[in-house]
Amino acid sequence: MSFSSVRALLDACKAEGRPLFEVILRSDLAESGLTEAESRAAMRRLWGVMVKTSENYRGSDRSASGFAGGDAAKVEAAAAAGALYSGGYYAQVIAEALKTAECNACMKRIVAAPTAGSCGVLPAVLLPLWRAGAADEEAVCRALYVAAGFGQIVAARATLAGAEGGCQAEVGAASGMAAAALTDLKGGTAEACAEAFAMALANLEGLVCDPVAGLVELPCIKRNVVGAVNAVSAADMALAGVVGHIPADEVIDAMAEVGAAMNSDLRETGIGGLAGTPTGQAIRDIVTMTQAEDPAAEET
Repeated sequence: MSFSSVRALLDACKAEGRPLFEVILRSDLAESGLTEAESRAAMRRLWGVMVKTSENYRGSDRSASGFAGGDAAKVEAAAAAGALYSGGYYAQVIAEALKTAECNACMKRIVAAPTAGSCGVLPAVLLPLWRAGAADEEAVCRALYVAAGFGQIVAARATLAGAEGGCQAEVGAASGMAAAALTDLKGGTAEACAEAFAMALANLEGLVCDPVAGLVELPCIKRNVVGAVNAVSAADMALAGVVGHIPADEVIDAMAEVGAAMNSDLRETGIGGLAGTPTGQAIRDIVTMTQAEDPAAEET
């Protein structure tokens, strides 16, 4: 995809008189050399993996460290019992975000959308709608093109790597992508999609990447939930006509600036933040000891 700014993407939609997803799709075709049929088939395959990841979730599975797994099952059980404040779609979003992120920690197949550490955000907001019949596969795949378009612009203007920009670059970007996808799925305009994206990303600006023991488990898995719920909130605001006032491109640039200013201890090194707390260090020691006793665990 050739767009380096959200403004250019929106201008192209207006100039070509095409919907957002189609402008993004055609740009990708021009760059990749794929046919439209090939591109759409590839997107359907990615969606199929997202579906399978959720279906293959098992509440009994645990990561090699033992610190990840089973939480999505707890949320589903509590929701079914009426024990949560959230219910319906929101409870399902929480559970699905946990499912995919836990599957990643348990070394199952996921779609890194845009990264493995933020893999739970996008499927979390889309799977419940698809299962409820509120969006068919074609509509979901159109929304995924929208998400991909915004993600590509973040990659071009800033970064999607926690090691460069902190968790704001991973879960923050994923949340913005999901917000834009949801807004499009509900019939929002291209401008509304951009507003949803900008608000979602702005809400998570400054989020550091501090994985305990260097694993994509604590606090990464729960941050996927935050990113997913934030995406829904941003999409709802944009659909209601709420604006964030700071243009999407400026939000991306601000995120890049904040990421560059972060101490390296807060950019995926597993040193600062939660990783540096007494409990975080104790967990690191447990994981290190386990890996020393079982070399195969370190390889996973």
